[in-house]
Amino acid sequence: MAQRLFAKPEFGPLVLLIAELVIFYAINPQFLSPLNISNTMAFSVELGLIALGMTLLMTSGEFDLSVGSVFGLTPVIMWTLFNSGSLPLEISFVAAMLLAALIGLANGLFVTRLKIPSFLVTLGMLLVARGTALFVTDGFPQRTWNSGGHWLAQVLVGDFYVGPFRIYMSLFWFILVAVALGYTLTQTKFGNWIQASGGNPNAARARGVNVDRTKVALFMLTSVLSAFAGIISSIRTSAANPNSGTGYELEVIAMVVIGGTALTGGRGTIIGTVIGIFILRVMRNGIVMIGVPGLAYNIFIGAIILGMMALHSGLERRHQTGN
Repeated sequence: MAQRLFAKPEFGPLVLLIAELVIFYAINPQFLSPLNISNTMAFSVELGLIALGMTLLMTSGEFDLSVGSVFGLTPVIMWTLFNSGSLPLEISFVAAMLLAALIGLANGLFVTRLKIPSFLVTLGMLLVARGTALFVTDGFPQRTWNSGGHWLAQVLVGDFYVGPFRIYMSLFWFILVAVALGYTLTQTKFGNWIQASGGNPNAARARGVNVDRTKVALFMLTSVLSAFAGIISSIRTSAANPNSGTGYELEVIAMVVIGGTALTGGRGTIIGTVIGIFILRVMRNGIVMIGVPGLAYNIFIGAIILGMMALHSGLERRHQTGN
């Protein structure tokens, strides 16, 4: 039983996360203060929503570099429509989410119909989406607004206290999406299609799996979750910055890979991704709390990625040899 536990892709990341918590707390006990935990959770779940969608997409053998740009574009579109008086907030929200779905659809069709690698397609979409956000706003953040009392803002990012901890509604959205996608990936026929599409697409097609339709659906899901995360972030921070989300695509991919999802497709784990999300966000927060310059963050993350890849590679070789 212990051997099976050690062989799970989530085991290594879980040990690393626990080690981070222990080390940072030992150096600075304020690391586990209610205020710091509350702030860390607020940031983590927004980026984490993107990572959950990316997990399923990468399991199917594809990935999306445009998620950070979609994260920045959709709030800009929503608040432009609302602030200009063109549409009420609810309709503006739906319009922004539909735009994200169309972006995902375009990505998926370019990859599946034209057979262009997802790296190139989504790199192009990254530039289109970011350029659109900058053009719409002339490169400046949207003016502030007063949406705090609106029911939609309360549903998405309303906050309340549980003892000393400040909890945002976005945490419950994150949990809901994580549970739904985890169940989908491990307990449903569509989850089998996702893994088959990434593991061996030709064999999957021979068994009747519509690989192209599966991948298009996952591109759309990833874009919609990126938009949802961006809108949540814009409400919480009262700012729709056209440059927000810059660099998120690489951090999200790192979260997914660290958690144990295979970069080449065929194997994914939502539980591992959740652990990977908190590994990176705890690391970003912890190194600042203990006095390490924030600019050193990428050094630590690069080292973690290399270490986790070495661990996953070793576990994979042991699995293949039956040891």
